Amino acid sequence: MISIAEKIDVPSPPARVWEIISDPAAVVSCIGGAELGESHPDGSFDGLLVVRFGGIRVRFAARITLELDQDQREGRLTARGRDGQGATRFSGEAVFQVTEDRAAGGTQVAMTGEMNLSGKLAPLIESGAGVVVSRMTREFSAALVERCALPAADASGSATSAPSKSPATAHRTADATAEPADATASAPRPGLWQRVRARLARLFGRGR
Repeated sequence: MISIAEKIDVPSPPARVWEIISDPAAVVSCIGGAELGESHPDGSFDGLLVVRFGGIRVRFAARITLELDQDQREGRLTARGRDGQGATRFSGEAVFQVTEDRAAGGTQVAMTGEMNLSGKLAPLIESGAGVVVSRMTREFSAALVERCALPAADASGSATSAPSKSPATAHRTADATAEPADATASAPRPGLWQRVRARLARLFGRGR
């Protein structure tokens, strides 16, 4: 069995931290090697996670259920799955809570949980779990702090692409962008004009 008990300090308001921590897509973006899969009618969803234990990379696939208490800013996550080769199965549960840290002027995220494993890779995973969990917690904490510091639009991913423009605005923008390029292309090179003028002067000079 693997036990997890972590606390993360985030220098952002509790409401902002809860907004991120209660969004599966936002949480997955803070975990290296994690992917969000298909959602199911019962509210559960699939998830993938690639974890390195020593020199071995293990790919886990899980069915995940997330229960949220908006008023208390608490959540419960349950997961069940197996590794990519089906040699190791696991089931786990974690509880997290977002609370205000008045002393630090920010927020604290507390997480506790347990994971049970069975199968071929269970001894290897359990022996290296402490180091892996500590590393993943550090990486997740840094990513969470950074994401919570972003404006809401940026953190949700809507700011990854340029805002849409009305046709008129887009047309004006395109024209404004194109003008400097056209002006540069049509501008005569001084050296060329000087050579042309000198040649014309010689021709007309001979005619006289």
